[in-house]
Amino acid sequence: MVKRHLLFLWLLLFPLYGDGSGAAQNDTSRIRVSVVLVQLNVAVTDGKGNYVSGLSPEDFSITEDKIPEKTATFEEGNEPPRRLIDVSPSGGHPSQDTGKGAVTIVQKSTAGDQGKTPDLWSAGANVFILFDTSNYMYRGFVFAQDSIADFIRSLEGVSKVALYSYSRDLSRVSTLTSDRSQVLRGVRNTVAGDDAALYNSLLLTVKDAARLTGKKAIVVFSNGPDNASLVPPEDVAELAQSTGTIIYMISTQQAEDEPVSTAVFERMSKVTGGKAYFSKSWRDEKQAFASIRDDLAHLYTLSYYPQPNPNRGWRTITVKLVGKNLQKYHIRTRDGYRFLQQTPSTDNLPLPGPDPLSQ
Repeated sequence: MVKRHLLFLWLLLFPLYGDGSGAAQNDTSRIRVSVVLVQLNVAVTDGKGNYVSGLSPEDFSITEDKIPEKTATFEEGNEPPRRLIDVSPSGGHPSQDTGKGAVTIVQKSTAGDQGKTPDLWSAGANVFILFDTSNYMYRGFVFAQDSIADFIRSLEGVSKVALYSYSRDLSRVSTLTSDRSQVLRGVRNTVAGDDAALYNSLLLTVKDAARLTGKKAIVVFSNGPDNASLVPPEDVAELAQSTGTIIYMISTQQAEDEPVSTAVFERMSKVTGGKAYFSKSWRDEKQAFASIRDDLAHLYTLSYYPQPNPNRGWRTITVKLVGKNLQKYHIRTRDGYRFLQQTPSTDNLPLPGPDPLSQ
């Protein structure tokens, strides 16, 4: 267990691609603003599974290890985020309470902006699509491409989209961009073949998403089990939880025949606040993508600056609705994150280069 968490810490703090050299290392205008923020994406539904809209920040109660927290920002669906608490870059809580499970804002400094509070994020989600192009995908490959293309076209209120594919290795087919046509071209250029290293590839995708602030989600389309990864799925799920990255899993009936894969897919999506879908046909695949699109459009995004907390391990987050009239509704969100001590040697690490997120 200790060895696994040491591996997890290493994977989070150090890039698995590139050596961090080049422009990013010599960029003296890049500064790290000491603002610690924990972000939650919350789905609220009624007894029939319908989304509940129109809630306000006062309707939510957040605790971390039973310590009450105060909501700092609030966003409903694709609406612009509302800042409820102002914290200057030099403010916030003591550095010893800074964990990698929270977000450290990275900001470019320009003339005249010193001392300003950074913009936390803009409206809309950043969506990473991770497409299984292993040899499990020979059947129905074109139908899967059609479903993904339709999903990309239908995304409204989403800031940027990226398309990654995987078999034995991860391929960043189209890095995060607002140009939908570029992503659609990438879908058509994917080809099937080789073994499947889903968890290795998903870990790298989570690492890319983790560097972003705001709502971020990974939509995985997988047609079968993982037969080539070195990374256990538990580490991937924990990293996604700790960085506030939602994972949605879409798979097929073929994968559902594998009990282990089914259990892993369901657990991984659940603990990150997402969902798992098992489609029997290409029509079901399109319905699953449509469900994910609707879910992203109805999420509440809340954040808070953690109160001083002596816990240096797993921190449990509890979100509840306040008021008798709201107790009948259901909440879906992540339930915590792992505290990872931030040291001077890791605090100033340059971002990996080349930057897969800049488009």
